[in-house]
Amino acid sequence: MVAYTFYERDNRVMRYAETLAKRGDQVEVFSLHLRGFQETGIRNGVRVLHLQERIVDERNQFTYLMRISLFFLRAMIRLSINHLREPYQLVHVHSVPDFLVFTAWLPRLTGAKIILDIHDLLPEFYGSKFHSGKNSLIFKLMRWIERVSCAFADHVIVPNHIWLMRIRSRSVSASKSSVILNYPDPSIFYRRSRTRHDDRFIMMYPGTLGTHQGLNVAIRAFAKVRDIIPRADFHIYGTGKAMEDLVKVAKELGLRDRVLFHPFMPIWEIAQVMENADLGVVPKRADSFGNEAFSTKTLEFMALGVPLLISDTDVDRYYFNDRIVTFARSGDEDDLAAKMVQLVRNPEACQKQVDNANEFIKLNNWDVKKSEYLNLVDSLTGVVGPLSTTPGQGCVV
Repeated sequence: MVAYTFYERDNRVMRYAETLAKRGDQVEVFSLHLRGFQETGIRNGVRVLHLQERIVDERNQFTYLMRISLFFLRAMIRLSINHLREPYQLVHVHSVPDFLVFTAWLPRLTGAKIILDIHDLLPEFYGSKFHSGKNSLIFKLMRWIERVSCAFADHVIVPNHIWLMRIRSRSVSASKSSVILNYPDPSIFYRRSRTRHDDRFIMMYPGTLGTHQGLNVAIRAFAKVRDIIPRADFHIYGTGKAMEDLVKVAKELGLRDRVLFHPFMPIWEIAQVMENADLGVVPKRADSFGNEAFSTKTLEFMALGVPLLISDTDVDRYYFNDRIVTFARSGDEDDLAAKMVQLVRNPEACQKQVDNANEFIKLNNWDVKKSEYLNLVDSLTGVVGPLSTTPGQGCVV
């Protein structure tokens, strides 16, 4: 697998890789290096090779493109060398960006099958990231890259049904595209025993700190209720270019002791922290990107038995209803604040929501849905079950 992401915090990449490894496939992942982790290592049977460090602080297109281009070259060289030593049968490339799929040109030329896994639609992602409209040159360029990247791949995976309809309308046929949601892995996201025994009410957001996540709205909403619910705190875990602005907003509102920022934690550690929260908050903005980007945090909180307060984005309304989550109007800090108070004051309603969400998650988790991915891998490679792990006879990457 090739992924311009941190393996230790990307549940989607880790879930695919470890699922293949558990059934006996030989798996390698080329990813970014996160400080504090060894550059190459084995985790649950997966060989992880960190090719490049990254600090998520890009504020212009040039810096972002330079870092991605360097990763592209490193991944292409390493992938090609490893393929010549021991041919891959399948290369699964994770976007963003889509053009990373071309790192696999040599394996494809010699018979390997290629999956392009589009985590975020490239035109909408870059349009949101750099404030470019649909008529801008960069948006049109990203649409062209999307089309040629999909054409290069044998199959394209998209993370939600709204985006599947979008990408089929402009870049890929129905016969070579499908949806696999960001289902939580029950081996990581399962109910343990809570370790908190204080009298605080902890609201929590874990994940990337980007503008489209709407955390500035959530902080301002929290400021409106801090005196109404004095025992509540808001904990934010993660990194991203919005961090500096979010810290500034919290400071200006006098919330330094109530809105607490925590560093990134690997998935297998953050799951235990999330379970100790009293309320998960996912306040995405309903802009062109955030409105349709499915957040894996919602299903993860459900799997951990934590009630959810989320924005009424199109993608969340598509999959969820008022029985399993509490919706607030996106971008409306007054409505978000009112829903915070409502949930703190009504633990019975929270528990009912958790019970309903538990029934939903029983049908929508990785143990139940992983066959969708394994069947795809088998159909592409023509091999049913684990791919060859005999040296010199191919492996899955």
